[in-house]
Amino acid sequence: MNSAPRHSLLEDVQALLAAALVGSLGLGLLKQAGLITGGTVGLAFLAHYASGISLGILFLAINVPFMALAWFRVGHAFAVKTLCAIALLSLATDLLPRFVGIAGVDPLYAAVIGGLLAGIAMIILFRHQASLGGLNIVVHWLQERFGWRAGYVQLAIDLAIIGASLTMLPLERILVSLLGAATLNLTLAINHRPGRYMAA
Repeated sequence: MNSAPRHSLLEDVQALLAAALVGSLGLGLLKQAGLITGGTVGLAFLAHYASGISLGILFLAINVPFMALAWFRVGHAFAVKTLCAIALLSLATDLLPRFVGIAGVDPLYAAVIGGLLAGIAMIILFRHQASLGGLNIVVHWLQERFGWRAGYVQLAIDLAIIGASLTMLPLERILVSLLGAATLNLTLAINHRPGRYMAA
């Protein structure tokens, strides 16, 4: 039986850059609207709102402990590409305001489009054997190991993280954030299924 075709180094680099650019725009919309999301990005948002520290720096710092899981449980190549993806997204997120001025965005629009863009970024990375780190590593491993649908597992985790933001954000912002999380995870559930995309 033929093995799955492999991505070239150039294809992997292009995918990491594309995911960082697409994902940073999604996060920029969520941030401008004062929303929250799930996963380690959601944890970084909570820490950012509480401290005012750069969202990109917090996202990178929160992900560091998860790299051991990626290295030993998922594989060295996955860990290296994931670390590169995290660093690129962190950098792109912090640099975004220098290139794009987002003002007056409607929260509902920001939730849907921000969630969609973040989901697209994650699908790009998953198809190149990488992720956005942290809990995405756990979700990716559970799908590859047990066949659990990434979108549904991620949604359960995201709901818990968004629930934790009740003490920091107005209820209406949290409800809108749930729409964004649902958009992100339905994008994953519909478009990223085990065995559908065979390239490594």
